[in-house]
Amino acid sequence: MTLTKYNSYDIVVVGTGAAGVSAALEAAQRGAKVLLLEKGRTTGGSTNYTEGLFAVDSYLQKEQGIKVSGTDVLNEEVEYSKYKADSRIWRKYVDDSPTTVKWLKDQGVKYEGVQAMGAGEATWHVYEGMGNAVIHDALLPQAQKSGVELIKSTAATKLNKDSNGKITAIQIENQATKETQTISTKAVILATGGYLNNPDMMRELTSYDTSRLIPVSSGKGTGDGLQMAWNIGAQKYNTGMAMLFGGYLKDPDEPSFKYIASHMETAAGQQPLLWVNEMGERFVNEEVIYNFSYAGNALYTQNKVYSILDQSVIDRMINKGNFMGLGVYVRRGEKLTKLQGELDAAVKANKPYIFKADSLSELASKMNLPEDKFEQTIAQYNNFCTTGTDSDFGKDAEYLVKVANGPFYGFELNVGAFCTMGGLRVSTKNEVLDNDGQVIAGLYAAGNDASGLTGDTYGPNMPGTCVGYAFYSGRNSAKNAVEYSDQK
Repeated sequence: MTLTKYNSYDIVVVGTGAAGVSAALEAAQRGAKVLLLEKGRTTGGSTNYTEGLFAVDSYLQKEQGIKVSGTDVLNEEVEYSKYKADSRIWRKYVDDSPTTVKWLKDQGVKYEGVQAMGAGEATWHVYEGMGNAVIHDALLPQAQKSGVELIKSTAATKLNKDSNGKITAIQIENQATKETQTISTKAVILATGGYLNNPDMMRELTSYDTSRLIPVSSGKGTGDGLQMAWNIGAQKYNTGMAMLFGGYLKDPDEPSFKYIASHMETAAGQQPLLWVNEMGERFVNEEVIYNFSYAGNALYTQNKVYSILDQSVIDRMINKGNFMGLGVYVRRGEKLTKLQGELDAAVKANKPYIFKADSLSELASKMNLPEDKFEQTIAQYNNFCTTGTDSDFGKDAEYLVKVANGPFYGFELNVGAFCTMGGLRVSTKNEVLDNDGQVIAGLYAAGNDASGLTGDTYGPNMPGTCVGYAFYSGRNSAKNAVEYSDQK
């Protein structure tokens, strides 16, 4: 008995997120015989939770009269990365981005429109139904109509090369039965989603305190593709970066993704209000939350961080709207109508991240903070609010909101992370390179397995660049893999 219909395929794609499904569909549309592997029981990976993709000069932007310079975007992103990003990869990605938007539309993807995030450019192409609809209502059905064979609950475990270093086969294993099979193939495209969910790799490859990092993802990004490639001599490159998104509540009783659309999470972790550390001291201009990658870095500068809200600002966000949203899950300026109910339920359940008190001294005691220092911090902060001038860190007066009317709430903030990026050095064709910078013939990497897009932080001024690159690099990998396999 075999796990697949055939023992040989032109191309094998590993992973069913944006990169993998796009690669499989593109390859099949170009006439290749394609096997698509998914190690889990469900498809889509972390793409299911995405909101939209980056693009410049798309048909949607033209319809809305939006003009953005692709070269300016390239330069901004490369400078933001401190030139750790690959300008050649960014050039090709930017130039192809309108084609990717149109290609997705042609497969059945529907868009809400184009928008900016914060002070960034309007390059975010938000699709209807989140990434879940993109994968399951459009791309996967099209892939299977095009002849792609999809196998779930089956992991790729090993890559095989010949004496000339060319990929010849891939070994796979059924997750339930442990049955194995070796598949002959001309090319393999790795799209396994990085390594955020592999604690050992996170400790080894990053500087993050993993006890405070909260992965908000599919849970399947365990570095499988990276390790297979490294085992055959692929270059380990540009690891160490996770896409952070600032303060996040850690609930041991619930899956982390549950809170991403929570009004309480938005109020507690995503507002430019008041943060204090374990000593009860303020330590940063909280407007940093508008750059969620920077916000994550800022939180890591302290051993513990708490956001402090009083009833007045809670009422303000319920009745007038928040200051800062969380993507399209909770929009900026949205009224947090569920906030009080969520707060009350969390307090009643004694959730470990929330503290409520009628006085500031009581709140400090519950959070185990030095009461005198905490109250001194609040008094000084309230004075800044009165004068409209933050003499410590220069926060805009718009966000200087007093902490004065009880009950008072404190929230312990951890750091949310959506994915890692990087691990395999790739060419502009998404070919995987070895330690000498030479192409491993027949091996390609896309999405979060491929390096070249970021430095040590993700650039949030252009939201959707991660998933946009996944769609693009999947298609780019497939195009070049088909050309390679046709030559063999």
